Amino acid sequence: MIQTTLIGHACLYIQSEKTNILTDPVWFDYLWEEINVLCPSIVLEKDKVPPLDVLNISHRHQDHFDIRTLAYLVQNDRIITPDTIVLAPKDDLLLSILDELEFKNVKVVSDFEPIQVKDVTLTPTPSRNQISTAEDEFPEHGLLVNDGEVTLWNQVDSQVGPDIIQRIMKLYGHIDFFHSRFVPLLEGNFSYNKPLALPFDEYCTYLNVVRALSPRMVVPGSAAFRYRDEMNFLNHYSFPTTQDQFLRDLAAFCPEVPSSTYFPGDVAHISKNDIHIERQASDFVRVKEDDSHKILFKPGAPVPSIKTKTTDPVQYEEEMKGVEDFIENRLLDLVMKSELLGGWRHWQIVYQLEVFGQKGSQIWSIDFAEEGPPKLHKGDIGKINLYEGISSSELFALIKGETSWDYVTLCGDYRTFNNIYRITEGGFELPPEDKSNYALEPLMDIFPWDIEMDRRKFMRDVRRWKGKSF
Repeated sequence: MIQTTLIGHACLYIQSEKTNILTDPVWFDYLWEEINVLCPSIVLEKDKVPPLDVLNISHRHQDHFDIRTLAYLVQNDRIITPDTIVLAPKDDLLLSILDELEFKNVKVVSDFEPIQVKDVTLTPTPSRNQISTAEDEFPEHGLLVNDGEVTLWNQVDSQVGPDIIQRIMKLYGHIDFFHSRFVPLLEGNFSYNKPLALPFDEYCTYLNVVRALSPRMVVPGSAAFRYRDEMNFLNHYSFPTTQDQFLRDLAAFCPEVPSSTYFPGDVAHISKNDIHIERQASDFVRVKEDDSHKILFKPGAPVPSIKTKTTDPVQYEEEMKGVEDFIENRLLDLVMKSELLGGWRHWQIVYQLEVFGQKGSQIWSIDFAEEGPPKLHKGDIGKINLYEGISSSELFALIKGETSWDYVTLCGDYRTFNNIYRITEGGFELPPEDKSNYALEPLMDIFPWDIEMDRRKFMRDVRRWKGKSF
């Protein structure tokens, strides 16, 4: 028999007769650059969490790879013992951070390569994300757990197709308990002026995976957080479905598959003869408050204006001086050196940068269609087909190298849009559909979202939390 306990979001405690496994631990609010909180909120008695044989990390998104929780665990020698095995993807950045935190016994997993630990076989399952968009090119895996009698699969965030499903079925014939993806997150779509609707094709893949697997029981998994405090308006724009809606749709789509809600503190008992879920039966975690009503998909709900997060007058004065100096003395030179300059000129881009302070905003513009070298104009010049609006606090942090686009594009204080086309004599040209970032935003070009930005982001958290008394 296998038991699984949901701690929160994607963090599962999986227990066989002899083996304790923990996946993707995120135990503290706030998470992901302090943008999100767990939802529903939980009470977690960390001193009651049993010692672990295996700690599994599926990938390096910060709602799965939480430095604060990892820093807590690595110095807790009751939970992480000298024999604990840490399973991790072949991701050089993730592995270097684990090394910096001083984790031992780290094992890099390979797709469908079984790992025997006591009485269970753990089999990492691949994700197709590495052949999709550039920003998602990092290794991640789901996890099959088999104790010789029953099999569960935690899909986590992995993207799977028929080939992966067939391989899973070939291994075990069927899945007894399935933690399924259920919500296509729209995080960032608001900031990028992208569609704010349920992406039906992606959503249908989740339903089709359940139908193809036909497990004995399925529960929604891996999407139990929300935006916090002043960012809560983004809850109306980021989560286009709910557990309840997914289960209703699933019941209509494949009524033969039993399904259930699954919340922190719920314990699933999976045996050869029976599967049942005990509500709030965990010894160490329970729901504190079911605040999931705060997540309500409602595009068109009121949106606050962008405003700097800096309230101290002295800091704000320094911030505005730094921002204005960068824009008026450095921005144009950096734009002129960009590899994208030819594209901006070809598409005759009229670019506007709007910076929001404590009261109102300031605007600068560049018209790449002007004769001669581009010039920086103070103010609006009457047309925009590439726009970036950003708070002075976030732009100043980018200038100083103290933030990442992970935070800036998800916090609600950066917004962009484009209307890119080119008129020729008797003709009308649009950018190729398969090159949506053909005319990349200048700030994102000047401060590139690359592996080094991610490394700096994680290292800031390592310096903040490593060795701290919790």
